[in-house]
Amino acid sequence: MNLENIFNKLWEIYTTQNPDVQKVYNLFKSEGEEVINDHIAFRTLNDKRVNIDVLAKPFLKNGYEYINSYEFRDKHLFAKHYEHKSLKNAPRIFISELILEEFDNDFKSFLINLINRIPENSLNSEDLIFSGNLWGKPSFEKYNALREKSEYAAWFYVFGFCANHFTVSVNHLKKYDTIQKVNELLKNNGFDLNTSGGEVKGTPEELLEQSSIKSGLIEIDFVEGKHKIPGCYYEFAKRYPDATGNLYSGFIAKSADKIFESTDFYQK
Repeated sequence: MNLENIFNKLWEIYTTQNPDVQKVYNLFKSEGEEVINDHIAFRTLNDKRVNIDVLAKPFLKNGYEYINSYEFRDKHLFAKHYEHKSLKNAPRIFISELILEEFDNDFKSFLINLINRIPENSLNSEDLIFSGNLWGKPSFEKYNALREKSEYAAWFYVFGFCANHFTVSVNHLKKYDTIQKVNELLKNNGFDLNTSGGEVKGTPEELLEQSSIKSGLIEIDFVEGKHKIPGCYYEFAKRYPDATGNLYSGFIAKSADKIFESTDFYQK
């Protein structure tokens, strides 16, 4: 599958899982803005059948290359970021994985057993990145039990393999050319911002500012019945030039750490 088809399919699933995302996109378009995607993020486990390197395959095959790695010790996560070798506006790809060895045996076994349930042909398919939950209807009780140790794991248990978020490049916006203007536009139109670590994560001195809306609550059909939980979210990134005059292209672990919390459970 080529990149255009991959990105279109990811976007279609992503906007279906959180209608707020499409509303934000439409809001920028109605303001006359061109929406360029800074990066797309994915979540997985460090099980060798579905780890970062497995999810990266369709991107590497289509001209992406590995750029850098990041650690999130408090959340027991490791991540890698990739960029396209030649396409100027191709989004960066950010893939994180949960480090299973840092959890107790029951927690670890439960997640490994999810992967055990995935058919071999699905594990080996390039469609894995948008195949969602491949292990069956989730339990709300189990979702909440996982949350006590890792909100990330609980989210993955319900949603599986899909784009966790897309990111608007503030650098490509004309009227809303600062992260502060973007945040005000969002709040004025009724969107809830992720305020963990402040509305704006990062500083111009760190060469990257980020913000995000909280994941919209969507109704999931659990074993115990229907419950509303956070789905996917939209992020916003403003990049600054480094000493050489080039826009900083990486990520800041302590900022990304707070952005992860956009999918933490909450109730309206």
